[in-house]
Amino acid sequence: MTTNNWTPEQPIVSVKDVYKSFGELEVLKGISFDVMKGEVICIIGPSGSGKSTLIRCINALNDINSGSIKVHGLEVNDPDLNKLELRKNVGMVFQQYNLFPHKTALENIMMAPMLVLKESKEEVLAKAEALVSKVRLDDKKHTYPGELSGGQQQRLAIARALAMEPKCMLFDEATSALDPEMIKEVLDTMIELAETGMTMLVVTHEMGFAEVADHIYFTDRGIIVEHGNPKKFFENAKDPRTKEFLSQIL
Repeated sequence: MTTNNWTPEQPIVSVKDVYKSFGELEVLKGISFDVMKGEVICIIGPSGSGKSTLIRCINALNDINSGSIKVHGLEVNDPDLNKLELRKNVGMVFQQYNLFPHKTALENIMMAPMLVLKESKEEVLAKAEALVSKVRLDDKKHTYPGELSGGQQQRLAIARALAMEPKCMLFDEATSALDPEMIKEVLDTMIELAETGMTMLVVTHEMGFAEVADHIYFTDRGIIVEHGNPKKFFENAKDPRTKEFLSQIL
């Protein structure tokens, strides 16, 4: 049985020498980094560089072939891992919203705390009302997902993940399915969340968000090519692959 022996001076997420293959295709080739409590980490890179696979491995959606991933003291690669316990600590927001179409906005937020955490309906309703307000959907709380815009649905997905009171939030290309005018409203919500001190790992192509991160990691072909704080990364990138990537997107 996995035990949670995390203490505040340790990383909330610790990735050590992680390898992951799908058949003959080696996707992650020895990835290592730490995320401390309250840090915002951006992972950027070309399509196929392993970013989304890495995020999915952290949440035990993909197994790893070797290495170690610890989240809040839990070894993700432990065969005895209690995945429910892991996912109480880690919230995840996907490219697709994965909302329940037959549930209202409030009901979508309330489901997991009631079913998984066994919290009372009254307690969860109060929490859901606060979260709907946090993501600026007060006037949509009794609305069904199909009646919401893409940006509103993604903000609702963020609120739903926050309802589990995670220690860390993972975002996998959370804005890539959105129209340009909707991207800003989701990024604004993510920035506000970062400002509250939430630990965040964000896979994104949005360099505007990357500029508010504590650290940026550039991945290519399954390895971390370069990393640094935003100023160092954008103004003084060293590796030719990083420079080429930035020249294409900035």
